[in-house]
Amino acid sequence: MSKLQIISDKNKKSSSIKNLLLKKIKTNHFKIENLIIVIGGDGFMLQTLKKNKNSNKNFYGINSGNYGFLMNKFSSKDILKNLYKANLVSISPLEMIVKNKNNQTRRSIAINEVSVLRQSRQAASLSIKQGSKQIIKKLVSDGVLVSTPAGSTAYNLSVHGPILSLHSKKLSISPISAFRPRRWKGKIVNDKTKIVITNLNPTKRPISAVADNLEVRNAKSITVKTNNKIKFNLLYDKNRSLQKKIKIEQIRRETS
Repeated sequence: MSKLQIISDKNKKSSSIKNLLLKKIKTNHFKIENLIIVIGGDGFMLQTLKKNKNSNKNFYGINSGNYGFLMNKFSSKDILKNLYKANLVSISPLEMIVKNKNNQTRRSIAINEVSVLRQSRQAASLSIKQGSKQIIKKLVSDGVLVSTPAGSTAYNLSVHGPILSLHSKKLSISPISAFRPRRWKGKIVNDKTKIVITNLNPTKRPISAVADNLEVRNAKSITVKTNNKIKFNLLYDKNRSLQKKIKIEQIRRETS
């Protein structure tokens, strides 16, 4: 088994938490094998997970950013107790396969979402298929977003997509500023589905495809599916599980 690792973002708050934590670990002879503690915000956690996608380690996030949906709140007093008692949740990412206008293929994984966005002042013109079944023949919009349950409270929520329960085994397809048809609100599909998004006019209406934060420009077709071969093991404090955070967001939406 490999030793405990602590990875922190390069800001003052992250460094301060890391130094406090190192002192506590040393003083209390804390030992949990196969654990990576990630100090930063959601973006830093996503970056760290992708770098360690084949490591089979457990990740405990400590928030030193803004919202920190994927992270835990830092408590100097209770941190070691929280680490020992943390609950595990496993999530699988999306795999994005993009073919660009030169027929080159790029692959990337996305833990939150894959977003397809217009690349110029022209709106995107897209067709969307679920396997061989047509979901929408022609969507004219600023783009479209495919979200995992874990990512459904991130960018997906901002474009008025549905919040998905963590164990729903679903993906959300949400339009971004739909122009035609205006009333199309998107679709919730099974997470075993292969989603194919095609640019109907790549010359006049170029689009880019983004997996979390990795962008591929001049995309011609984008295939999105869940990659169940990859599992990310995230640890959460007992009273702040990822399921609970998603539930709180659902309640907020229903009451707002």
